[in-house]
Amino acid sequence: MAGKRRYASLGVALLGAGVMLFAPTAGKQAAAAPVNARIAWPQAKRGVMAAKLADGSAYDPALFLDADRSVGTAVTADGRTMRLVLRQADGSVRPIRTLPMSRNPSFESPTVDGQTLVWAESSKDGQQLWTVDLRNGKPRELTADLGDARFYESQYDLVIAEGRAHWVAAGPDDTTEVRSVAIQKSTVAIQRSAVAIQKSAVDIRSEAGTWALSAWPWLVDGVTAAGGATRLRNLATGQDQVVAVHGRGVTACSPQWCQVVAFNRDGYPQIDLMRPNGADRRKIAAGTASTVIADTAVLDRFEVFSQLTGNSDLTGHVQLLAYAIATRTTVEISPDATDVAYKAGVLWWSTGSQDDFVRHSLDLRTV
Repeated sequence: MAGKRRYASLGVALLGAGVMLFAPTAGKQAAAAPVNARIAWPQAKRGVMAAKLADGSAYDPALFLDADRSVGTAVTADGRTMRLVLRQADGSVRPIRTLPMSRNPSFESPTVDGQTLVWAESSKDGQQLWTVDLRNGKPRELTADLGDARFYESQYDLVIAEGRAHWVAAGPDDTTEVRSVAIQKSTVAIQRSAVAIQKSAVDIRSEAGTWALSAWPWLVDGVTAAGGATRLRNLATGQDQVVAVHGRGVTACSPQWCQVVAFNRDGYPQIDLMRPNGADRRKIAAGTASTVIADTAVLDRFEVFSQLTGNSDLTGHVQLLAYAIATRTTVEISPDATDVAYKAGVLWWSTGSQDDFVRHSLDLRTV
């Protein structure tokens, strides 16, 4: 697609693939089964939605506002138009943006702060950044100056902070450009023939190496490196936090926690969690464990992962689990899940067959 750059995160693409391809098919004697999330977290908000909209078109959620409301994409029944829509709890939808399929459109990496939604939009005409007030606003282009934007399927691909939308782009000579643009209207006014033309200036900060955005104001390196993260950088202070690396494995970090995936002495994949400085390291899972989302220790409270089941070879589905950091307990989200995704505090997944499925959501902020 024109102007579009999407790169699989190391944690999901490399680790998940490695576990699925090379993990032994059977482990040692299984530990006690984790408690189901409905029992462990009875107060948590959950949702279930049909895979199609009322008009029969397939709906692909890209961001949940809560367990029942989401923003996603749907092609019209005649196949001519791609829509970015807000889907309400009752199933009704409000179009946000529409583009003809003839322009090869794509709506990328939506993120939200309160009622402000920001997303990247690609088509044959190029790539732009857009925003809308979800209450009653009209969509508005922020900029078409995205550079060679890098999106890693993380919730931090686009970050709203300090009144600006932030993203990263590949720069010259092995550098990363940390780019941002003001979300509010009016920044630079140019008088031309007595007509005021408004345009938003993109701020560009260059950092040596390859970096991805994390929880603001942090960057993390290693997103495309074989060993994963080695440093975190605070954009506000310019200070680096060196990540403790112990032996072989792939490390993915947030400012508070790092996930380490490696094969243990018995030849089984193992997921560990630790502080970036190596403190408080603990084993989360082993056997056929695998990462399923790009982000580490979401909300600084949960490490989401999966285990193969007896039917995984046939269905491609997995047991979806979450490790609660504070209580050091593992909770089963679903015994039979596929198409797992996470963003902005909400985890969602599908159950059923490829032709007949429903989507489930769990707002981890309400746990």
